[in-house]
Order: sequence, then C-alpha cells, then structure tokens
Amino acid sequence: MPAEVQRTVLPNGVRVISERMPHVRSVSVGIWLATGARLESPQETGICHFLEHLLFKGTKHRTAEEIARSVDSIGGNLDAYTGKEMVTFNAKVLDEHLPIAFDVLSDMVVNPLLRPEDIQKEKGVILEEIKMELDNPEYVVHEMFASNFWRGHALGRPILGTRETVQRFTPEMVESYYRRVYIPSNIVITAAGNLDHERLVELARERFEQMPAGGPLPPDEPPVTHARLALRHKKSLEQVHLCLGVPAHPAPHKDRFAGYLLNTLLGGGMSSRLFQNIRERQGLAYAVFSEVSPYRDTGCLYIYAGTSVDAARKVVHSILAELRRFKEELVSQDELQRGKDYLKGSLILGLESTTHRMANLARQELYFGRFFSLDELIEDIERVTPEDVQRVAQQFFDSRSITLTVLGNLDGVRLRREELVC
Repeated sequence: MPAEVQRTVLPNGVRVISERMPHVRSVSVGIWLATGARLESPQETGICHFLEHLLFKGTKHRTAEEIARSVDSIGGNLDAYTGKEMVTFNAKVLDEHLPIAFDVLSDMVVNPLLRPEDIQKEKGVILEEIKMELDNPEYVVHEMFASNFWRGHALGRPILGTRETVQRFTPEMVESYYRRVYIPSNIVITAAGNLDHERLVELARERFEQMPAGGPLPPDEPPVTHARLALRHKKSLEQVHLCLGVPAHPAPHKDRFAGYLLNTLLGGGMSSRLFQNIRERQGLAYAVFSEVSPYRDTGCLYIYAGTSVDAARKVVHSILAELRRFKEELVSQDELQRGKDYLKGSLILGLESTTHRMANLARQELYFGRFFSLDELIEDIERVTPEDVQRVAQQFFDSRSITLTVLGNLDGVRLRREELVC
C-alpha cells in the first residue's frame, strides 16, 4: 500500500480510506455504495438512481435548500453519481471545511426523509430526464446496444429506468430498497487531499457507528453476453448512429493494461486508427471512438460512430477492417509507445486532482481490494508488448461475438450478420 494511503474498517463494516496530499489546500470526500444499478430487479429498474436524487430532498436535520446552501456557502462542490456497480455522494471543499462537507454527506446517506410527496415530485423530474435522454440519439443507440449485448441482465437495463418502471415506484418500494442496500457492509468512505486520516475516521465513527447492520445483499447473477444485430429506423434523424462491441476483460483481469492499450490505439484519441482512417482519411464521420467498460466479472469494448446513411455500411466495414488488422499484424513499437505515453499522461494528469484520487481509492478498494502506487501503474503500462496487444485483440475480436446496433433514417441500409467478419 502506498505510504500516503491509509485504511480503517469500523466495527460495523464501514470502510474508511484516505490519501494525504499535503501540497494542496482542498479535500475531496465521497461516500460510496459498493453496489449500483446491476442489483435491481426488472421491476426496480431505475430505483438506485431515483434514490440518489431523493437523498438531496431533505434529511431529519436539513431541508433540500439547506443541503445545497451548506456546501455552496463554503465555496465547495456537491455531487452524486449512479453507475452500474457503484453509487457516490461526494464533495470537494477547502481542507478546513472537511467536517462540514462530511456532516452534510453523511446526513444525506444516514438520515433521508424519503417522504411520499418528495417521491411523487421526483418522479416528474426523472421522467423529464428520461425524455431529455431519449431525444439524444447517441444515448438511445448506446442503450439499444446494452439491452442487446447484456440481454436479460440488469447491466442491459437503463440506469435511469423507464417511464413505466419509474411511474410504478411506491414509497414502500423506495424504503425497502434503501433498507436493503444502504447498510454498513456496503459503504466505503474515501477522501483525498490535505487531511488527517484519524480525524476522518473519527468523523465516520460519529456518523455511521449507530447505523443498523442490515441483512446480506441479494445474490448477483453473472451476466452472459449476446451477439445480436439490431437496426432501428427513425426517419426524423439526420445521421445514422451505430455502436459495435465485443466482450472484453473484467476490471481486475491480469491483461487489463493490454486491453486499455488496444482500446487507446483503436479509438482512444485523435491519433487512433479509427479517428485517422474513418474521419481524417475517408471523411466518413465527425465522431468516432472506442471505449472499454470493465465490470467486476465481465467487460465490453465498443465503438461508436455517427455518419450519413450513404456511408453507414462503409463505416461498419472500415471498423471491421481495423479490428482484423490488430489480429493479423503486430503494432509497431513506435505506435505502441505513443499509446503508452497517452495512457500515462491521462493517468498522471488525472491524479493531480483530489476528486480523481478520491474516486480512484474507491475503485481500487471495490475492484482489487488493494491500492496501487503511480509507479506500479506506469510499470504495468510499460510492460505491455506488441504481442500482448495482438493476443488480446485475437481474444476480443471474434466475429461470433460481435453485437451491432444501428439507429437512424435507414432507408436503403442493409446489413446482414454474415457481413460482421473480422
């Protein structure tokens, strides 16, 4: 464990982790739930995100306005986020204001009111958020892709929920979900910045020691991926949006850095093969990129592009050609080194932020159960060889595993499963 990182577990199971950064004057602190939307049943789809919103609506000690004002008044930032596998409530403040920020965050998590009238009002807010996202074709094509790729599993259902599921939420459902998931064994507190670990532990004890233990979390079904081709016609769209993806490594996999480098070289930046070929050389798309979405027991590498109806098939075939190249040819040492420098630069620049370091502590605790120094991470990146990248490409890019979703004004667009060969 790096010397600056300290970890304490309270008697009831709450984990407290901090990283001291004495050269800064800020502190970022977060309260994390080690489960996210993937633990929802089909009827509960969206309830994790819904509850995240509700915790801002008031506690036994503060109104919604007082929650907002208490952090604004000290020049801090208050935020929250729901993911597939975790939820966070976090704040960034001056180091001297850590007790205030922690008091607000812990009050929200431990003492929410969850009033029926707030639940009813928040349904309207979330329904508008869903409408806003459904007006965004890039969001829609990604949700189409996830629902096909992770078919029948919570990873394939929308974090926001659907109009139908959100409208059916009752105060009893919300209360039951809160009691089931907001328990000490599922809570991780992380902080990074100019702080004292023992003081943070003391604050955590004061706010969380009396929290009821709760029962065991519900079992989590491992996901199975599906290779599907789906085309959805939407006449009102000017562009064709497409998402093509394959299964990838889970977050803790030993080859994860080879996977990250493969993604970087494929579509991770302006010098990537997809950007240079599809946008710069052929002029077929404005936006084209690839991303890796790793989870604790599975993962996905996907490519997004927005193009014209006339160019859609050519873009798909160009993507498949790039996947094939990675399988058949070793990347050059020069190209690999550029990818390594890109990854290292992104990592080091990110770690200059207390917010990034606070989030990094949570991810390392939840996915690895240990903490990596910057030197270790850089060594892991530098250790990747061209042969490693090719081997991972050969594992990932299997024609039988490809899922493709296409959304747009698809008059004349014909794509068949047999064409998806890499």
